[in-house]
Amino acid sequence: MRIVIGGCGRVGALLTARFESQGYEVAVIDKDPSSFKRLGKGFKGDTVRGMVFDREALDAAGIDRCDSYVAVTSGDNSNIVSATVARDVFRVPKVVARIFDPRRAQIYRRLGIQTVSSVSWAANEILSLVMHQALVRDVVLGDGEVQLVKFSVPPRLTGRTLADLSSPGELLPVAVVRGGQSFIATSQAEIREGDIVEVAVLTTAMDRFQRLIAP
Repeated sequence: MRIVIGGCGRVGALLTARFESQGYEVAVIDKDPSSFKRLGKGFKGDTVRGMVFDREALDAAGIDRCDSYVAVTSGDNSNIVSATVARDVFRVPKVVARIFDPRRAQIYRRLGIQTVSSVSWAANEILSLVMHQALVRDVVLGDGEVQLVKFSVPPRLTGRTLADLSSPGELLPVAVVRGGQSFIATSQAEIREGDIVEVAVLTTAMDRFQRLIAP
């Protein structure tokens, strides 16, 4: 599998090392040739000097035969333009772009371009770590908008149903761990003493969830 990475900053260099260690064929594009020093002497892939949205640079990187294109430069415009070219002109099967502006990231997602907003993710991650220290998070989804959280059922919830832990668009019980075994239960399943419940929680509803399960 061949992957073309647009941008050889810290993120681009780290992705390149990770992909190459997994056996992928990698090509990296950057306008600053000194940035390729981050790849180290052991890098076996291709380096191309040029703008990531420039067709000649993309051609030189072999984008016409690549399986994925990842845009991780420091500029939103460069990332989204090169991602659009990769998707619409070269028909690359998998295209991902890093976008700093959360509002623009949402717009591009609606246009069908898969984006990662590091700003949104970092803000949601820090908010959750500081304000909800008692909760155990198993998974963070998207840019941190939804989190999979598990908690031990407090005595006051024993005998109630999973529906009492639900709120459309905000809280959704996903699974129950009982006696060391996990299962997916219906919303009317009774909560028992000793249960551990996994709940998908909208990050903006985390305060409400914590009040709901507070002992």
